[in-house]
Amino acid sequence: MYYTVHHVTKFRYSVPITESVMQVRLQPRSDGFQRCLDFQLSTTPKSQIMSYRDNLGNKVHHFDIPNRHSHLTITAKAMVEITEAPQLPAALTPDAWDRLDAMNAHDEYWDLLSPSHFVHPSELLHDLVRELDVQRRDDPLTVLRSLNTAIYEHFEYVKQNTRVDSPIDDALRIRRGVCQDFAHVMIALARELRIPCRYVSGYLFHQSDKRERSVGGATHAWVEALLPDLGWVGFDPTNNTIAAERHIRVAVGRDYADVPPTRGVFRGKADSELAVTVKVLPAEAPSIDIELSLEASWVPVLAEEHEHEDGSQWQQSQQQ
Repeated sequence: MYYTVHHVTKFRYSVPITESVMQVRLQPRSDGFQRCLDFQLSTTPKSQIMSYRDNLGNKVHHFDIPNRHSHLTITAKAMVEITEAPQLPAALTPDAWDRLDAMNAHDEYWDLLSPSHFVHPSELLHDLVRELDVQRRDDPLTVLRSLNTAIYEHFEYVKQNTRVDSPIDDALRIRRGVCQDFAHVMIALARELRIPCRYVSGYLFHQSDKRERSVGGATHAWVEALLPDLGWVGFDPTNNTIAAERHIRVAVGRDYADVPPTRGVFRGKADSELAVTVKVLPAEAPSIDIELSLEASWVPVLAEEHEHEDGSQWQQSQQQ
């Protein structure tokens, strides 16, 4: 399956600022059953865009706009090919837990088993572990399928109940949130069982005949767990599905803190707002250069906990 992705991010400032420094993770990955065939990134005002690959294999672009400006637009266009992965077995063999422990014995996946910025144990998490009876039983694949469904059934999908910087306890307390929150909850539960688990930032191609809670016109988030014989397997607790050919992977990390679509700092004293539009189309649809029909909603940009003395930091959330 081929897809085109058109992702536009717009920042608007209450008064002109003197500089913007930004890094973005918007280029789809090329690994597994996915290939990024083409990627274009541009900014308005124009900038010199540079890139590097981080330690997790994600492509990171960065730029600096040193001149006065009151708007910043980042436009990313991509074409991606996704081939259908082999169908998962109904279950793994009874010795899968032992083989998983053997895979973890060399500390290669230590950072995907340990607490991270947004994913760490808490009393509310332990309450959920007891409520869902989360324990090693059957085999890892069966347990993860069960967790995927349990999060879908026990948490309500509601936007604007949590923030980009919300700790996991916010969603656990109110049992509501968005894909970013549900991914963090599932990662936390999987790590309690010593299953290496990582956060995936990307896109989901929505089909009208699919009953999905996540909405189009935005980025999406899900998780990948490492399993014996199967490698990395994607689970989407927001929609109670296995990640497949409609899930377009952009970046992977320990949690959202590693892979925000945009993160930066600006110089100046100004309020800022953010609007994002995303369009994902099958390859047989019109060209990626078509005019977007989606309406962008402007929202205030949330400052991170620590601000620079002469500016503010901001980052883009998943499905907020």
